[in-house]
Amino acid sequence: MSFVRRAATVLAATTAALTTALALPAMAHVTIQPGSAEQGGFTKVAFRVPNERDNASTTRIEVSFPTDHPLAFVSVKPVPGWKVEVTEGTLPKPVTTEYGELKEAVTKVVWSGGKVEPGQFQEFEVSMGQLPKDVDSLMFPTKQTYSNGEVVDWSEAPKADGSEPEHPAPLLKLVPAAEEGDAATTAATAQAGSSPSVAPVAAGEPASDTTARLLGGAGLLVGAVGVVVGVLGLRRRPSA
Repeated sequence: MSFVRRAATVLAATTAALTTALALPAMAHVTIQPGSAEQGGFTKVAFRVPNERDNASTTRIEVSFPTDHPLAFVSVKPVPGWKVEVTEGTLPKPVTTEYGELKEAVTKVVWSGGKVEPGQFQEFEVSMGQLPKDVDSLMFPTKQTYSNGEVVDWSEAPKADGSEPEHPAPLLKLVPAAEEGDAATTAATAQAGSSPSVAPVAAGEPASDTTARLLGGAGLLVGAVGVVVGVLGLRRRPSA
């Protein structure tokens, strides 16, 4: 009987550990969606901002735009409940583009006045171009301000070894433009994809990640039950 009680205790502990693991929030940070675009073209992206705190709301987002590879055309999509401020500034060094010499460009976009509550995320859409042709990525350092005064600075560049830093900046990867023969395929693919939403969504992590974690946890739990049942069966088998 004591063995049965010990087995039940082990099973209960295993179940509790699995429940705790499944309840842990997924690590999230400010990202740019989609994460890639064609060099030399125009694109629409969304800065996806999840709330990583359970005791405060995100109330301000400040995105810095590159000045070494400035973008001549930047426009923002209104977000209900949020005020947007676009700042233009003089570039450290004028840049020659096919539209002429660029001396000023958008250097910062700030969204404020709204709230991203705990357990939610918000997407802030921007249309921009012309993207440079001589680099393979653009960084958009972002500051996320919470209602308790905390400011998280997402501004770190990718590490040389390929690992992710603690506070990575949103990164837009730039890929070579599609060949002329692939243009129709590229356009069809773009139309098939859904546009980023600007409505708050009460979701702490992507559904696919949650499903995978739940299935994995369920599998471990079933395995633990099987072990206990098997051991109990061996204990009850009569000796030869």
